[in-house]
Amino acid sequence: MVNYIWVGMIVVGVFFGMMNGTMEEVNKAIFEGGKNAVTICIGLISILVFWIGLMKIAEKSGLLQKLVNIFLPITSKLFPEVPKNHPALGFILSNMIANAFGLGNAATPMGIKAMEELRKLNGGKSEATRSMITFLALNTSAVTLIPTTVLSIRIGNHSANPTEIVGVTILAQVVSAVGALLIDRYYYYKSMRKGREK
Repeated sequence: MVNYIWVGMIVVGVFFGMMNGTMEEVNKAIFEGGKNAVTICIGLISILVFWIGLMKIAEKSGLLQKLVNIFLPITSKLFPEVPKNHPALGFILSNMIANAFGLGNAATPMGIKAMEELRKLNGGKSEATRSMITFLALNTSAVTLIPTTVLSIRIGNHSANPTEIVGVTILAQVVSAVGALLIDRYYYYKSMRKGREK
């Protein structure tokens, strides 16, 4: 579906460029966009490789496991249906920690594994459980302490102060995460009340 949307946008852009006689500007924008995309990708790769390397060091040294143990009581409260020693909790925490360091690409495989483990707890059923919904809400609104993607884009575009957005970004993400969690809990308890009334 997304591919069709992109193709549609390109076709519409080219069509209007032809109709308005601005095809030269359209061609220039296409080539400039491609050039900027390559520059941004190279910047992103260097920063991601650095932070993924640090995460690997943290994993091998046992620091990641210590962080998991520290946050385990909080995670157990957020996901009460998941047994404390279940691998799903480890994957959930690893995903959240990777997101906290701005490593969305590194967090994705852990998030997929967490969902697989949560599905096993649900007996392999296709419908989402309370824990799956909570994890999705938190993962979507993840708090990122180091927004590496945004920083790399700002550095790539020669920002005078690329780190000035960090504080505001963290605040916005904390508000987003708290809001997502409150909405998740509201609808969960609402469905529970409906179930009891039936």
